[in-house]
Amino acid sequence: MDTRLRSRPLKSVILCGALAISSVAFAQDAGTKKTATTSGGGEDQYPDIVEIDPFGGVSTWGQVNKGLTTHLVTGGIAGIRVAVNPAKHFGLEGFFEFSQANVEFRSSPGAYPAGNGALTGTPIPAYAFGSRNYTFGLGPVFNLTPRGSRVQPYLTAGVAGIQFTPTTTAKGLARQAGTNAVYHSANLNDNLQVGFFYGGGIKFHLTDHFGLRIDARGITSRNPTYGLPNYPTGGIYIPSKSSINNFQGTIGLVWYLGQSKCPEMPPPPPPPAPLATPTISGGEGTICQGKPVTLHANIQATGNQKLSYAWTVNGQTQGSDSPELTFTPNNTGSFNVQLTVKDTTPPPPPMERPAKFPVRCWVQPPTPPPSQPVTATATVTVNESAPQVTSVTATPNTLACAANTNGTHTAQLTGSATPSACGGTPTYKWTVSEGSLTGDTSANATFDASTLNFENGAQAQSKTVTATLTVTDQTGKTATQSTTITVNCEPQFVRLDDVVFAKNNARVNNCGKRLLIDDASNRLSSGEYDVVLVGHRDTDEAENGTTTRARGRRRAAAAPTALDEQRVMNAAAVLSGGTGTCGTIDPSRIRVDWVGTDQSSETRPGQCGTSNVKERKGSQTSEADKNRRVEVYLVPKGSTSLPPAVKNVKPLPADQVKALGCPK
Repeated sequence: MDTRLRSRPLKSVILCGALAISSVAFAQDAGTKKTATTSGGGEDQYPDIVEIDPFGGVSTWGQVNKGLTTHLVTGGIAGIRVAVNPAKHFGLEGFFEFSQANVEFRSSPGAYPAGNGALTGTPIPAYAFGSRNYTFGLGPVFNLTPRGSRVQPYLTAGVAGIQFTPTTTAKGLARQAGTNAVYHSANLNDNLQVGFFYGGGIKFHLTDHFGLRIDARGITSRNPTYGLPNYPTGGIYIPSKSSINNFQGTIGLVWYLGQSKCPEMPPPPPPPAPLATPTISGGEGTICQGKPVTLHANIQATGNQKLSYAWTVNGQTQGSDSPELTFTPNNTGSFNVQLTVKDTTPPPPPMERPAKFPVRCWVQPPTPPPSQPVTATATVTVNESAPQVTSVTATPNTLACAANTNGTHTAQLTGSATPSACGGTPTYKWTVSEGSLTGDTSANATFDASTLNFENGAQAQSKTVTATLTVTDQTGKTATQSTTITVNCEPQFVRLDDVVFAKNNARVNNCGKRLLIDDASNRLSSGEYDVVLVGHRDTDEAENGTTTRARGRRRAAAAPTALDEQRVMNAAAVLSGGTGTCGTIDPSRIRVDWVGTDQSSETRPGQCGTSNVKERKGSQTSEADKNRRVEVYLVPKGSTSLPPAVKNVKPLPADQVKALGCPK
């Protein structure tokens, strides 16, 4: 069976409005609580452990639309609520209320019967009777702000019992014979129904123990039948097993029982000012191993603050309780320094409770903690303190070997060094991989390439010499830097033994031939060398030699020829004659010179030299023989470097030598 509130739109609007007001009040009160500075953080600001709420208002009911359309008339309501709040957001509330709810049957039960048992057609009037409702219930209350808040919106729901009670007058009239004969109303009586309620509202603390409450709620239960039939019997009846809705809007006063709110706590002692972040100074610049370093803590105390200082170096405690630290680094590298500054100012004495301040409200403020320690770190770097060689040069850096007499044989070595910050005045030392030095313990030295050894031969040679400067400071630290010098040696001539002649004689004896054929001619066969012959005569010899016929036949006298020239030509003929005991060297590979009595070149007589036509036994050369000679040099092919003995070298006159043939 359907039921509805007769004025459902209006009642819904009223209920929704009440809940909206509660929500707005909750939001406003929450904002107020955020700025509250009470001892309980917003809780128990006002005493409301127990609440007593007498109230009054209006009650509206729905109707049963089936049957005779039973309707409960809107009426006044009064009652009392008692709540206990054991938690800050939860309470338990019971209530009792009395309301006026007269009953109307808006449809007629039928028509008057005729005397012979037939209906007369005259309708029976609608029936109504006075009724009162007695409602009691119990349920939880959910407070949207903490217990003791100045404004406290809430929601509630629970179970209720409703005693639907017709008035005594209504019962008496219903039991009268005439009324009962028409309406069958004799059984009109009380009816108890069980339902549940739901709703919400808002409570305002006006003073510590007095407040105002606005409440809107609905109650749903089975519809009452008042003891009447629940089906048509010819009179009034009320269908059963339907529900009926009730809306209540009330306002009431609230008495709050409990202790009054606690006074605001006095402000606690302020915490000490935080320490400023310190810095460390004093470790800048060049730090030397073994020399003290002093560091300073940069921090300013505030007011009467007392500070303590703790230093560590590479994690090890150093120094004392002082804003300065002096330590001596015993090695090179980085030292990590850390400073910790603490506030050691004695704390203030604990706060005392004022004499009139309730003991239950006093919360001992904690002693303000000291300022947090602050730290600073720094890195002290101890340098290696080694000197630095900034440059090393050799001027010139290309030299000639000693055999190249026209070349440059020495180079100036120049070094530049920066002393170390901690090492004092440095010393210098030059070394070379080969060769000789002078002034090797100063910044500048001289290198001489004359002592370098090169192999004799027809090939050009070159050597690279490394010159190294080592700088050492007073702490033993060293630095080195090198440069290179190239020493070139052109192809070198080879000097053979001298061919020695008898006094005033230009004949090449057998010993000389062996020197020229076995030694010079064999070496020339490689093609790498040409030969240079330089003729000499001694001061006690004739300037010109004897002219002889070719092949042993004496010719007519010719122009005189210098003895030293004759000796050179005969030696050349032995090398190029090509017959008998003579060699086959191409004359174009032979160059000649004769220098007369010049003996500036060193003599090198052969082991089989002689002073007579016949060879001396033992092949020894006397002191008188050695200047009567022809020097024999093997010169690398194409070389322009000639022996010092050569004064005016000439190509061999091939026709003249050819005419000589192979000398005997």
